[in-house]
Amino acid sequence: MTTEVRTHAPTIGTAAHVGTTGVHYELFVRAFADSNHDGIGDLNGVTQKLDYLRDLGISAIWLMPVNPSPTYHKYDITDYYGIDPDYGTLDDFRRLIHEAHKRGIAVLMDLVIHHTSIKHHWFTEAAKGPDNPYRSFYKWMLPDEIKRRNLATRDITADSDERSPWHYAPGTTRSNPATEKYYGMFWSGMPDLNFDHQPLREEIYNIVRYWLTDIGVDGFRLDAARHLYREAEEPKNHQFWDEFGQVVQAAKPGAYLVGEVWTRPNKVAPYFRGLQANFNFDLALELEAIIRQGDDENDVMAFLYETQAAYGEVNDQFIDALILSNHDQNRIGSLLKGDLNKLKVAANLLLTLPGNPYLYYGEEIGMLGLKPDEYIREPFIWNVGKKDSHRARWTHARYSTSRTVRPLAHQQTDPDSLFTHYKQLIAFRNGHAVLNDNRSRLQLSGIRQKGIVSFGRQNEHGLVWFIQNLTNSPIDVVLSAAEQAAESVQLATVPGTLLAEGTLTLPAFGLAVIS
Repeated sequence: MTTEVRTHAPTIGTAAHVGTTGVHYELFVRAFADSNHDGIGDLNGVTQKLDYLRDLGISAIWLMPVNPSPTYHKYDITDYYGIDPDYGTLDDFRRLIHEAHKRGIAVLMDLVIHHTSIKHHWFTEAAKGPDNPYRSFYKWMLPDEIKRRNLATRDITADSDERSPWHYAPGTTRSNPATEKYYGMFWSGMPDLNFDHQPLREEIYNIVRYWLTDIGVDGFRLDAARHLYREAEEPKNHQFWDEFGQVVQAAKPGAYLVGEVWTRPNKVAPYFRGLQANFNFDLALELEAIIRQGDDENDVMAFLYETQAAYGEVNDQFIDALILSNHDQNRIGSLLKGDLNKLKVAANLLLTLPGNPYLYYGEEIGMLGLKPDEYIREPFIWNVGKKDSHRARWTHARYSTSRTVRPLAHQQTDPDSLFTHYKQLIAFRNGHAVLNDNRSRLQLSGIRQKGIVSFGRQNEHGLVWFIQNLTNSPIDVVLSAAEQAAESVQLATVPGTLLAEGTLTLPAFGLAVIS
């Protein structure tokens, strides 16, 4: 990778500006780093690896849920004020935040408020009957309505109703028929919360204030943000998140909120009234397709331009949160069959497109994984054998092993490795006045050549063009009128890139940044 111009001093990890600059990193604590050799990754393990993340150039980490939970993934919380003992203690978490902030790294929590665990004390109390003060924290169907919907004729064993979001109350058996049901959209073990009940909202806001002000986190990733209300009541979602955003900013101005909202762009847009950012899942699918196919047949940049235009109509300060994959999706490493060149192209696009990029832990070393979920959440590979004292062993890896993925320690000393590519590209991005502005806006390119995807980004510091060769052959790219003013190559990821007389010679899989 060759760099000719650095245009701005690095700006990363300023907690007051989380999301507006820098690169974020999604981290499954259980799989990342094990500090006490019990086989389970933990918070102290993350703290021990903060220097690695700083060296990589990361400005914020998003921790998948760390609250107490009966499951390995911890998306069914039993205590919103605690830390799961598998991961450590509240003091360990405070120490992690303190050490992260010392290194200019912000810390985001995964906040799961769409549902709780069936073992949460709110639910165990609510299940005691209609007079319980926690009853309205959840959604219930009483016997008359069950009969009216003709649901009582179905098998009434407690866990047999997974085809329906309505589940029989705990204790239901054939000899003790159900008298009521509760609503759980995803699973009977995760009952949905009732956001029409104001005391529930107030309790959620107390939880938010606690983590922001008492503990010191810098914001939240908001799980299942679109599903607090059903689709027919979606305006209630918009109203809640607008209210939620005001509560957050009052508690900690500048705190960052990024939502999990997957739907059409015009239906994602209203969520930007309360949230600064939302993940762009459709773009991730499009990027994987063009990289795999080696051509941009669907004109991804036109799609992205229309998407971001829809966001801008609602909030002109929106931040588009960009991913290649995450904890719910097949890993990009497997989707691209471990092809190093194509994985470098994926990195190029993730880290140069306008928005706030998120790396899913291990993407920078090419980790693999296909569903079911356990196999897209396998342990990070730091080294091999006895040298890998921090590797978590919480599950037997099927896809990402030392034989299928080069360990980090080996890639760190290899100038051609995927890790080195990520590190150099992030460093360039962090030091560039346009690239490091996650609110700089997309400009469409006039280049229309097979095997090429191109786009521009602009802010008050200027206009920069990005041209990516998706193929395994060199291409002479004829610049359109839009790019003709470009005078130099600021970055070339592959040697042999040349800009001369309106033509850019771009080697196989190469990216050029020109201005």
